[in-house]
Amino acid sequence: MEFSLLPHPATPPIAVTAVVCDVRRQGADIALHYRILVDPAALVLPAPAAPERTDGLWRTTCLELFVAGEASDYREFNFAPSGPWAAYAFTGRRAGMAPLVVDETPKIGLAAQEDALVVAVHLCDVGTGALRLGITAVMEERDGTKSYWALRHGGDAPDFHDPDCFVAQLPPAD
Repeated sequence: MEFSLLPHPATPPIAVTAVVCDVRRQGADIALHYRILVDPAALVLPAPAAPERTDGLWRTTCLELFVAGEASDYREFNFAPSGPWAAYAFTGRRAGMAPLVVDETPKIGLAAQEDALVVAVHLCDVGTGALRLGITAVMEERDGTKSYWALRHGGDAPDFHDPDCFVAQLPPAD
């Protein structure tokens, strides 16, 4: 399933013209392909680093996935195009935040094209039941512009934790 993200109206991009994410479920795993339409030289990209858990990735160019079931608890995953990642569990909207235990490090790959960046992510053991997803991105451009992208925005400021933004429906695994 392919989803187009929208920039928050309060933080319009200059160089980034689109962010699209293709989501595929493979049993309990999820594969994501984020395609960022931009001259790659226009984006601030974190320096290549080991694929380690790292906090604060959202402060610069970062791709994110929020995963919720039927209840109010949810999980947040952050992916730097350069390899670091983060995962958190929440008991409610911005409540009860704790590091999420993952059995396998997310696999993150980056490919630069003439007019786009493609970031591929493979997450293991996300679950097999029906899921609601919030697919989001922070884009930092070299001129200092930051834009916040999501499937839906509510409110005057970007808030990726808003449950109303978890609008992508992923059916149960086969």
